[in-house]
Amino acid sequence: MTSKERMAVAMGMGIPDRVPVMGQMSIGHMLLQTGFPPVEFWLSRELFAEGLLRLRRQYAFDGILVSLHGHGPDWERGIVRVVRDSDREVVHWKDGGRTVFPRDDLPLHYPAADRIPPSIASFDPDSIPERLNFIPVSQGLRFAIDPEHPYDIFRTVQAEAGEGYSIHGEVTSPFDYFLDLFGFSAGFLALVEEPDRSKAVLERLSAGVVRIAEEQARLGLNAIKISSPYAGAGFISPRHYREFVLPYERRIARAGRELGVPVYLHTCGAIHDRLELMAEAGVSGIECLDPPPLGNVDLAEAKVRVGRTIFIKGNIDPVHTLLAGPPERIEADVRRRLAMGGAGGGYILSPACSIAPHTPPGHIEILSRLAAETAYPAG
Repeated sequence: MTSKERMAVAMGMGIPDRVPVMGQMSIGHMLLQTGFPPVEFWLSRELFAEGLLRLRRQYAFDGILVSLHGHGPDWERGIVRVVRDSDREVVHWKDGGRTVFPRDDLPLHYPAADRIPPSIASFDPDSIPERLNFIPVSQGLRFAIDPEHPYDIFRTVQAEAGEGYSIHGEVTSPFDYFLDLFGFSAGFLALVEEPDRSKAVLERLSAGVVRIAEEQARLGLNAIKISSPYAGAGFISPRHYREFVLPYERRIARAGRELGVPVYLHTCGAIHDRLELMAEAGVSGIECLDPPPLGNVDLAEAKVRVGRTIFIKGNIDPVHTLLAGPPERIEADVRRRLAMGGAGGGYILSPACSIAPHTPPGHIEILSRLAAETAYPAG
């Protein structure tokens, strides 16, 4: 089987020739391993694509997750100057803002003037544009989507990777956009104080995310991930999850399914109490399945509860196991995951969440090596 075929069988709940392997790489890890300049890597379509392709080859992954899209070709036009030192690059923008680009982490943006979140009590949901023009990456960090080049990077990766590998797109949960819009504290309070208006905003946001998912699906991608990191037990209760997260992520899953593209759901941390709720969204699979202490998911239990109807991906602790090592401990852990997750099909071996920046490459290479050496488990 090719890697693409292997992934397709696993995502379709079948049993491939071996357990497929895939991993989401943090920006910091890609920077450290490629040595690319942080500013150019973050903003250049060509360099970001090269980083993804280079590390897929190094780690022999069966798939590539393209986590950012919408790189504009004229990204340098807004820059006044770049100040570089040994551990970071600092961009000063024409609008007066600045962005710090570490050589081992996500950028930190400091706008010229603080953005004042709107009040939900007076917010008009119709003011949200039909076409969303940014990705809410993390805690106020936004990645702009160039309206003339929203999906160029997928075509670049497809052209370079060929037909042999599974190429995945990514959209962000409407709930993440909601928290980005109102701020974390005010956003969570709004769910309680203004539930109807919150739902109207989420409905409008979900229409924009569905549009992106549909457009990605029509590019011929092999799967689409919904990034929903703030929907775990540390942030929102199961009752509020059902009310403010599930209906809107269900719309995204339906859109992908209608276009024949598997959609899977990514939620970090503690999700033991909502595995079935996540599956109710109609997704084809779920990740990260963080084990203790990062989360609270037991892979064998998850396999019984939801892994017979949707594929599951992940469960290797990226910090205490994959980063910390040693290799012997990683090997033992990976063999357990292959046995537990692989039984009966529908499993993709992967770090639970993103590969930590300073993870030694040799630790990651263990995953594909052992998957290739391990006979598919019975059961």
